[in-house]
Parts: sequence; structure tokens; C-alpha cells
Amino acid sequence: MSGRPPALMLQGTGSHAGKTVLVAGLCRLLARHGLRVLPFKSQNMSLNAWVTGDGKEMGWAQAMQAEAAGVPPRAEMNPVLLKPSGDLRSQVVVLGRVRGTCGAGEYYRLGPTLWPRIAEAYGRLARGADVMLIEGAGSPAEPNLMRRDLANMRVARLARAKVLIVGDIDRGGVFASLVGTMMLLPAADRRRVAGFVINKFRGDRSLLTGALHDLERRTATPVLGVVPYLHGLGLPEEDSVALDGARARDPADLVIGIVRLPRIANFTDFAPLPSEPGVRIVYAERPGDLAGAQLLILPGSKDTIADLRVLKARGFDRAVRAHAQRGGTILGVCGGYQMLGRSIADPRGVESGGSEAGLGLLPVRTVLRRRKTTRRVRARWLPDGPELEAYEIHMGETLIEGAGRPAFEVSARSPVPASLDGWTSPDGRVLGTYLHGLFESAAARARVCRWARGSVAVPARPAEDHRAARRAAYDRLADALEAAIGLPRLLRLLGI
Repeated sequence: MSGRPPALMLQGTGSHAGKTVLVAGLCRLLARHGLRVLPFKSQNMSLNAWVTGDGKEMGWAQAMQAEAAGVPPRAEMNPVLLKPSGDLRSQVVVLGRVRGTCGAGEYYRLGPTLWPRIAEAYGRLARGADVMLIEGAGSPAEPNLMRRDLANMRVARLARAKVLIVGDIDRGGVFASLVGTMMLLPAADRRRVAGFVINKFRGDRSLLTGALHDLERRTATPVLGVVPYLHGLGLPEEDSVALDGARARDPADLVIGIVRLPRIANFTDFAPLPSEPGVRIVYAERPGDLAGAQLLILPGSKDTIADLRVLKARGFDRAVRAHAQRGGTILGVCGGYQMLGRSIADPRGVESGGSEAGLGLLPVRTVLRRRKTTRRVRARWLPDGPELEAYEIHMGETLIEGAGRPAFEVSARSPVPASLDGWTSPDGRVLGTYLHGLFESAAARARVCRWARGSVAVPARPAEDHRAARRAAYDRLADALEAAIGLPRLLRLLGI
């Protein structure tokens, strides 16, 4: 297609309406039709990040949408990423690189400098697309935010996009939310709205007929589709996705306890683990939740020292050390790796500043630096483990001060020589690493489960291919959207 490609933007009545997943489904549906579809979200607030092939950081959700569309993730798909830290501040990542950390007032003053970067990113993407699928943020109808808008109607105007407003009926109040959104939008923005999508409906659609007609009458806007609640989809929707991983308990299960830190980051790392045979995940809010777990995981954090202090205040430090004394296995990922060491120092105030004694289970010390490491790598689990794809996102330098051995041998897809990552305790029961995305690899999942199980027998059920499961989820979404909206209607909306 020549010129500016057609664009469709999904905005919500508020956060968590399901926009992220619906955009992924639409990406898949249109890609199956033979179109080159590129996702875009100008501003995302999330602690789940992805690293692109050229070593740039972006929101995990937009990487997922790119995967659904069958295209490589690019930082331009999420030009502004906000990563909340402590004290109502956020790290600001612009086109894949850290720009700094600031509070809300400082960020709003940055807006005029960020908008040109957003517009340029969109333009670069659009030149290579048949269709642009855009995700908004929060609600477009907040009067206090409209003049500072970087994520909703301003982007729709830039892209000349038609807008669909998404409402989550499962949360309740969807009709009032849709009507209220339209009432608060300026007239010019209301005219840009092409229709509504009712998301996550459970039950008989015919029961909605009267309410849908009333909604259309009040707003002069059509309901384009009612999307059913899709159970067991397995795709995170928003940064606050429920961290339960729950399934029916079996006495033979390998129980993996993951400490739910207040500022937990990249919890998508652990989404593939329940697909391993006989594995049950428990996200622990208190030490007692870890009872019966064979493997404990300390995940990443956006404010490692602050979360370490919370961990101690809640008594998790004693629970983790007791687990180690009993011979249990412990894995720390990124910030969790730093917590397992002897100390963490933040002399330059990269996060919350200060220093804190670690749990002392690995002979390492960490100093936080302003320069962020972001790179995709190939790694081999030492001494004789599988090779796998992974990525790094961290601002710490960790120094080894005692016995043990490296955890991984790493080779980067960039002009960086091979190196070693992480550390394993002398008894082999405690391991820390900076590598994210380990468990996308079935071989790595099997390795960590054998490590944790010891002599416990492995169930006969074969492991799930997690990437294949995601592809199946995208197709299931696409099928549901095709049934709810219709591909011909969608193509007409786009002018294709």
C-alpha cells in the first residue's frame, strides 16, 4: 500500500478493559488475511519489558502483539515506556533507551519533547505497514489529562485512525462506562469513534439485545461486537494481571513458590512454568504461603533495595534462609539474584538510594549503576545444561567474592565477547542470574524442575510447547473476534 496505511485504534473505558489482548487478536486475524500488521502503543506503563534484537527495551505487551502479527518486535512499537519505581516515580524509557527517572509533574513537563519522538516512531513504522493497530492507555475521556494526552485521541488524530471503545462487561457497569466516555469526549473525538466492543461476556448474547439497542440509541454509535469471555487463554492482559498460576493440587506436584514483591518486574518470565508436567505455581504474599514448596524464586524488582526491605519486614528473609538450610533449591532472577547476595548499594540514587544487607546465600555484592544493560543473548546452563535464548535488563554490577561457580555461559548477539552470568552456591542449591526469558525454553524448564525435584519422579505427561501454546491462543482470539465482529466488516472499517 502506498501512502499512510489505514489505522484502527482500540481505546478503553478505563485500564484493564482487555485492549492489549484484543489488539493481539486483531493482529493475528488480519495477518492471517495476508496483511502486514504492525502494533503501536505510544506510551505504556509496565514493569514487564522485552529486549529487541538490537538491544532496545520495550513493553512486553507490544512484543506479544508483534508475535501475534508475525513480525519482529521493534522499539518504535512502544516509543515511551514508563517503569514505576518507589515514591511515585517512574523510569522513562524512550525508543528503547533510559532517559531518566522522574515524578508525575516532571514527566508532564517532558511531554512536549516526547511527542515528536512518538510521531517520528509512528511514521517509521507506518511506512512498512499495510495496517496499523494502535492501543490506547487508560481512558481517553479524563478531562484532567486531555490536554497532556500522549496516548489516546492525539495519537488517533496523528494516525487518522478510526477508534473502537472497549468495555469490560465482566467488571460491571459497562453500559454506564461507555455512555459516560462518549459524553465526556469532545465532539470532534466522538466523531472519530466508529463503534463499541463489549469484552468478556459470559452467557447468552440474546439477553443483551435490549441493552445494546439502548446504548446505540443514546450514543448514536454502533456496537460492532460482543466478545465472549475466553477461559484459559493464558495471555497476560495488563501489568496487573493476576499472579496465581493456579491449578488443581496433586500431592506429586512440584510446588514452586514465587515471592510476590511489591514492585515485581518481568513476572511474565514465569508464565511458562505451569506448562511443565506436574508443576504448580504459588505466588506468596506471606511466608506461610511457601509451605510445601521445593523451589523458591525471588523475581526481579523495579526497586530492589526497597523490595528487599519489605521482604525482611514480612519475614521472608527467615523463610528463605530456613528453606536453604533444609536443602531446598532457590533461584533469584535479576533483582532476586541481587537480593540473594551479601549487599546491594545504590550510591547514585538509581532507584531508591542507600544500601542494604542481602540474604547472604550467595557470595556476591551488587552496586547499581546509571548505565542500563539491555541485550538479547544465547546462553548455556553450566556445567552441562541446554542452550537457550534469553535477554538482560538490569542496572546492577555484581561482583563475586567467594566459592561456587558461574551459572551460565553467555554469548551476545552484539559485538560483546562471550562472558559468564550469575552464580551458583558450592552445594548447587542456590542460583542467581540476570537472564530473563529462561523458561520460554522447554529444556530450561525441564532442567530447573529436575534440579528442584531431586529424586522425585517426573510425571509422564509431556511438557507443553509454550510458544506453540501462545500461537494457539492468538488463533483462538482471532477466531473469537472474527465471529464477534466479522472479517468483512473489519476490512470495510479499514477501507480495505
